[in-house]
Amino acid sequence: MPRRAPPNGREHRVAVLALDSVVPFDLGVACQVFGYWHPDLGARRYRMELCALRAGPVRTANGFSVNVPHGLEALSRAETVLVPGLADLEASIPAPASKALRAAHARGARVASICTGAFVLAAAGLLDGREATTHWKDAPLLAARYSAVRVDPKVLYVDAGRVLTSAGTAAGIDLCLHLVRSDYGEQVANAVARRLVVAPHRSGGQAQFIEQPVPPAGEQGLQPLRAWLLEHLVQPWTVDAMARRAAMSRRTFARRFRAETGTSPLQWLLQQRVLLAQRLLETTGEPVARIADLCGFQSPLTLRHHFARIVGTSPLAYRVTFRGQPPQPESLARARRASAGRRSAPARSGRRRAEPRNGTKRAGPAP
Repeated sequence: MPRRAPPNGREHRVAVLALDSVVPFDLGVACQVFGYWHPDLGARRYRMELCALRAGPVRTANGFSVNVPHGLEALSRAETVLVPGLADLEASIPAPASKALRAAHARGARVASICTGAFVLAAAGLLDGREATTHWKDAPLLAARYSAVRVDPKVLYVDAGRVLTSAGTAAGIDLCLHLVRSDYGEQVANAVARRLVVAPHRSGGQAQFIEQPVPPAGEQGLQPLRAWLLEHLVQPWTVDAMARRAAMSRRTFARRFRAETGTSPLQWLLQQRVLLAQRLLETTGEPVARIADLCGFQSPLTLRHHFARIVGTSPLAYRVTFRGQPPQPESLARARRASAGRRSAPARSGRRRAEPRNGTKRAGPAP
């Protein structure tokens, strides 16, 4: 469920907890997203505090130390607590850190982890009975050590409400952008992503990297097709139609698409349509029925169904939460040009699993 930005322009307070053997990349991602706010991103929206067991130097996984200005007291004033990954998974998690994390969560703070930071949340008992993820190589250890945690090694991140976990390393960027998107909407998250020079949203999960870490030299794979599809979302695509455009058999196309993205062609297409709907809800004043048409949904009811399942709220509620700027004519003009080029094609088919009843959201492939 999207969260409203703090009222009256107040900055959202984020505490980043660095423990011994913290992974520098994970720590840097958190600090870059929440601690460095460039003027071209508009009003400052986050105030980040770097903290540890106590103020002072903290040894990183790469051998150098980071001077941390705050102790655990920072968690008591944070609205979001983020735990980067650790390299030493055999060391015991300090009891004071676990106690501070439980106290922060109990008073309503959102708690999240990057990569093996999930072990810290699990040690505090915050993942008991919840679905969670971590780096695919460490997922078996997490599941074996904490049997009460439902570990999913395939997804990029899991949003279980006020407890979130990400997969390994770069998936921490996906999680942090998801947090920004939940707090301030698609426009702000996209601006942060552009500043980081990364994609604002990656489809699929860790499986795409396990199966094929490096594409064969000289091959673009299906990326050109996906780029073309993004410009023609309004058309009623089927797997057969996409396979024909890629000059492949249906079976080969579906297999290659999942290998590259970690999800099926129809699920990828659905996610992209919902993302476009989010942008249009934020940047235009068009009614939901018109937005459904511009995004390639068969009806407003279909848009509302998939939007609620993926985003966690209705299109109108999303607009009320995140419509912070007047309509931008250029966004609507691009969508209208795409709509004008719509042509007849076979109706879409296929279904995606429903979100679990406990409200957990995953960024990753459907079965």
